[in-house]
Amino acid sequence: MAGILVYALHYEGAFNKNSLGAIAEASKLAGELGTEAHAIVVGESVPDDLAAQLGGYGAAKVFVVEAPEGLAQPVIDAMAKVMTDNGHDYAIFGGGLLGFEIGAGLAARLGAGVTMEVTGVGVEDGKLVAERPILGDSSISESRYKGKGIIIARLNAFEVPASSGASAPVETVAVELSPWSTKAKIVRRGEQRGADVDIEGANVLIAGGRGLGKAEGFEQLEELAGAFGGNSAVAATRAVVDAGWYPYAAQIGQTGKTVAPKLYLAAGISGAIQHKVGMQSSENIVAINKDSNAPIFEFSDLGIVGDLTQTVPTVIEAVKAKKGS
Repeated sequence: MAGILVYALHYEGAFNKNSLGAIAEASKLAGELGTEAHAIVVGESVPDDLAAQLGGYGAAKVFVVEAPEGLAQPVIDAMAKVMTDNGHDYAIFGGGLLGFEIGAGLAARLGAGVTMEVTGVGVEDGKLVAERPILGDSSISESRYKGKGIIIARLNAFEVPASSGASAPVETVAVELSPWSTKAKIVRRGEQRGADVDIEGANVLIAGGRGLGKAEGFEQLEELAGAFGGNSAVAATRAVVDAGWYPYAAQIGQTGKTVAPKLYLAAGISGAIQHKVGMQSSENIVAINKDSNAPIFEFSDLGIVGDLTQTVPTVIEAVKAKKGS
C-alpha cells in the first residue's frame, strides 16, 4: 500500500496551516499503517526548496504538479493521476471551501468514499476510520471505506507541530489537464470586506452577538482585543454579520469558521448549537450575557451575568492594568 496523499494548499510562498496539520496527522496515521504520507503541491513554478519543506511536517515525498493553483479542477486531475499511478488508498485535506470542492470531485473521479467535516481519524484493522460530528455535534459518526477513502477535515481539526527541519524528496509529475479544467481562470484575487481579520489564527478571540444591541457595540470589543494585544482578533455570530454589523470573514459557527483559540470571550452571545460547533474547542471560554439562562453558560469555563455596556469597559480596564498599559 502506497499510503496517504495530502493536498498542500499554498499562496505567496507559504503553506496553509490546515494543510500542514493534515500532513502531520497523515504522517502519524501512516506510521500506524506501516506506510508513508506523501504531499502534493499544485501551482505554477513552485520552487523545489519550498515543496521540500513539507518534509519537516512528516511528508516522506512531495509531488509537484505544474498547473493553476486556487482552482479545484486542475488539482482533481493532478491528485487522481498521482493516486492512481502510486496506489494511494487515502487522500486527506485540511479543510476549507477549496478542500471540500476538490475532495468531492476527487471522490467522484475515483469512485471513492468521502467524509467531510472530520474531527478525528484512527486506525482499525489496518484501515483508516474517520470520525465526524452529527446531529448538531451531539453524536459522532464513524466512516469506514471499502475502497479508496477521501477525508476532508473540519478547519483546525489537526494540530500544527513545529517543523522538524527535515527536507522531503521532490518529484515533478506531468499531468494532462482535462479540457474542462482549463475553462476557468483566476483573473484576480479579490479580498472580501474584512478578510484581514485572522480569526482562525488568533490566540485570543473576542466575539460579539446580538446582545451588543447595535453595530457600534463592536467598537468596545475591538478596544478589548487591542488591550490584550499580540495575536488577538474580534469575531461575530451569523446573526450579527447577516445584519451587516461586522464582516462575514469574522463569522464563527456551523456556516462560518471553526476556531480554537487559547481564550474565547463571548459578549452577548446566547450560545445556540450552530455557534457552539464553531468554537467549542477553545481552550478557555468566558461568556458575558445579561440572561443568566443563556445556553452558552452551560459550556463556559467562566460566566459573567451583567450588562455589556458596564461589564466590557471594566474588563478592558482590568486587562490594561494587568498589562501595565
